[in-house]
Amino acid sequence: MTILAKYDTLLSRFIGYVKVNTRSNPESTTIPSAQREVDFLKTLAEELNEIGLSDIKTDPNSGYVTAVLPANDGGQSDVIGFIAHIDTADFNAENIAPKIVENYDGKSDVPLSADGKFTLRPSEFPAMRNYAGKTLITTDGSTLLGADDKSGVAEIMTAVEYLVAHPEVKHGELHVAFGPDEEIGTGADHFDAKGFGVKFAYTVDGGPLGELEYETFNAAQAVVEIEGKEVHTATAKGVMVNALQLGIDYHDLLPAGDRPELTEGRQGFFHLYKMDGTVDHATLTYIIRDHDKKLFEQRKQDMQDVAAKVNADYDTERVHVTVTDQYYNMREVLEKDMTSVDLAERAMKELSIKPVIYPVRGGTDGSKISFMGVPTPNLFAGGENMHSRFEFVALETMEQAVDVILKISELNK
Repeated sequence: MTILAKYDTLLSRFIGYVKVNTRSNPESTTIPSAQREVDFLKTLAEELNEIGLSDIKTDPNSGYVTAVLPANDGGQSDVIGFIAHIDTADFNAENIAPKIVENYDGKSDVPLSADGKFTLRPSEFPAMRNYAGKTLITTDGSTLLGADDKSGVAEIMTAVEYLVAHPEVKHGELHVAFGPDEEIGTGADHFDAKGFGVKFAYTVDGGPLGELEYETFNAAQAVVEIEGKEVHTATAKGVMVNALQLGIDYHDLLPAGDRPELTEGRQGFFHLYKMDGTVDHATLTYIIRDHDKKLFEQRKQDMQDVAAKVNADYDTERVHVTVTDQYYNMREVLEKDMTSVDLAERAMKELSIKPVIYPVRGGTDGSKISFMGVPTPNLFAGGENMHSRFEFVALETMEQAVDVILKISELNK
């Protein structure tokens, strides 16, 4: 009988996962947003069954696949969970062809595309210097990789497979969940947090080694609709209202320095990421971000105040702003009980991994799940340069993520 070693299936599992296109669809009204996600989640449910987990379910309301690994320590530990999302971001995800670079020297350029057009260069991506002697998994330059978050999926699956194969490793009851549509911000909206049945959980969806995140942005989307008045340019004076120009005027009234490319740390921003239209009608779409709840609320009000200022110059309201909250800073929940964070920090330190704790300039499914009653900090999964053709992950970092999952399971008492 072959005894399963800890990382035996990690690389092949990850490569198999990323080759499947599971990109979510922001234009869809279905849950999950794409059939390809449904199909992939079905294969994960089958894999969980083959590994030997129990109570495997697919939630018809959310698409999440959940499963249980029963306790083998006498049931004295808290029930905890591990969560990862299966969808990838809005970059080409068709025909992903991962490349493996063994024993990377930490200083050389890594060609991605055969034509030399796309190359990973330490001069552009200094983090590459952290991976001397490691095995890098990269793209071929034409797609993203999908380590966000199929590295997390592979790490959780590999960890529970190891625990099933090694009953001598004692642990409490573990629940796992794999879900869709994180990248479009809707997946966790439908997650059955109460039904997940855990005291706390972890999303395995972070970046480089050691990341442990429990503070995220507060987030909202603002859609600015602008009504213009289109007439012939020959008789436009005093009559035409150019919706596109009005959009530019609106944007210029927002704080000039409050943009993502000009901010860092806990500094919030307004990000205009889409603008389209005609003279007659234009739409500007923003995301609003801030770690501080009061500043976040003020930013939302600022969007309305700027609209009022623009509208004051016209005899009718031409600018309309609709703001929709997306998620909130999970620190508000987690700081009330830091058990989950302290446990993860202890696990990393026992593995000689330095915890890297900082306010993440983004959010995770854990941002929403925490407010649903399940405190859910975020653990590193290994990815670098995510959402792009320059994405890569080190196999050794993924192995260390497996170790952290196992160590948390061991230390949880």
